[in-house]
Amino acid sequence: MSKSEPASKNERRKNIKWVITIFLVTIIVSGIISFVSDEVMSDSGMIVAFFILFIIVLIGILFDVIGVAVTSADESPFHSMAARKVPGAQEAIRLLRKAERVSSICNDVIGDICGVISGSAAATISVQLIENFTFSWRSMISLVMSALVAGITVGGKAIGKGFAVNSSTKIVYFVGKVIYSLGKIPNFFHRKR
Repeated sequence: MSKSEPASKNERRKNIKWVITIFLVTIIVSGIISFVSDEVMSDSGMIVAFFILFIIVLIGILFDVIGVAVTSADESPFHSMAARKVPGAQEAIRLLRKAERVSSICNDVIGDICGVISGSAAATISVQLIENFTFSWRSMISLVMSALVAGITVGGKAIGKGFAVNSSTKIVYFVGKVIYSLGKIPNFFHRKR
């Protein structure tokens, strides 16, 4: 047995574990977000429901941009920043070194969850529109809402992808700074005691 065989078995185990983890996380997160958005939207007015739908679509587009930026950015600018101890540079390097997984989480998990939930939110808004207004072709409301959400999502992602490729270093650095700042939150609470 060669040295590469145990390494490839270990790599396969890691990949299987990753797929199972992503599968379970997607189910749990999707369920929670769907439940919360359905509960909030069913009890809210039309303007709030449209606002929630807009936020869900925007989150999907934003994470798609991050996923594309991570796969297209170059690691070298971040090494000099990390050497100068620039906050967020180390986090950016970690993101780039795990680009495949980061992209999978951003584009597939969060992006797809937002896609499913925005479709469900559009259906909820359609029901509210049909209940509150009189339409001669009621089935058209649902069709128009679904088409509108799909068009905004796909159009937004198309614009976002171009931006992500052209500004990948800035985007990855910004995300690195956010992660760095979030990492400081436990220290903030620990110092307060």
